Amino acid sequence: MMKSMDGMIHRFRIGQIDCTALSDGYLVYAPPTFPRPADLLFLNAPKDRLDEMLREDGLDLQEWAEFRSGYTCLLIKTGEHVVLVDTGAGDLGPHTGRLLDSLALDGMSPEDVDSVLITHAHPDHLGGNADDQGRCRFPMAEWIISEREWDFWTGGQAERDLPEHGREVIIGCARRNLSVLEEHVRLVRGEEQILPGVAVIPAPGHTPGQSAVRVSSQGDTLYCVSDVVLHPLHVRRPRWVAVVDMLPTQTVATRESLLQRAAAEEALVMGFHFPFPGLGHLVPRGDGWDWVPLV
Repeated sequence: MMKSMDGMIHRFRIGQIDCTALSDGYLVYAPPTFPRPADLLFLNAPKDRLDEMLREDGLDLQEWAEFRSGYTCLLIKTGEHVVLVDTGAGDLGPHTGRLLDSLALDGMSPEDVDSVLITHAHPDHLGGNADDQGRCRFPMAEWIISEREWDFWTGGQAERDLPEHGREVIIGCARRNLSVLEEHVRLVRGEEQILPGVAVIPAPGHTPGQSAVRVSSQGDTLYCVSDVVLHPLHVRRPRWVAVVDMLPTQTVATRESLLQRAAAEEALVMGFHFPFPGLGHLVPRGDGWDWVPLV
């Protein structure tokens, strides 16, 4: 049984596990702060083919001036544990930072969350870690992140590898929101079941240590793929990468592997930047898949 409320929360079940898609709001990606959407999202796409595929979705390549991206976090309630996947963007934009309101709509408080899993350390995924006073927003939680991701942002590699444009802001946000976790962080390596029915899966490429999450119960499965895909067209054309995919070759390899795995299991898939609630199924088509939204 599924239920939406005011476009802010969407409840669903994976077997016996209760889940809620929680909206943190949205951000509009447009010049001059960001490249035009086609250049931002589909860096290596042939323009004629991209134009053709966008027209199928009612978009004109030349007139597509902005990309309104939803930010959707995931709450997992196993019965014994409450796990939050990502904390949203905080005050990144005028329409972000709605996570706590969505959590309240679901009848939950920050103190109810006992595990927070950060898929990667970009501002839109961990900007809600700390409040305005620099205090941890989820004080009862164990914080989980991949060791490779933690080391990238805290060990100096980010300064060496990130492009100069925006580097200071991105690294500053990562360090500010990771520093509040130091005494409560659990670093994971490889694929690991962190709780019964909840597993962390390495998904590098968009960032060096990005993770995805697999939820399974009674034959039902959900893959929360974070930024393995940023737009539904990446599902159909998994070899088209974005400007913000740090390791393009690895991004493609991870995307094809993870989506193939989800399709083979006939799993529900959740994309962080997809239109709310970001849930859908994969249907094989050519070299990729069609994205079929759940609602």
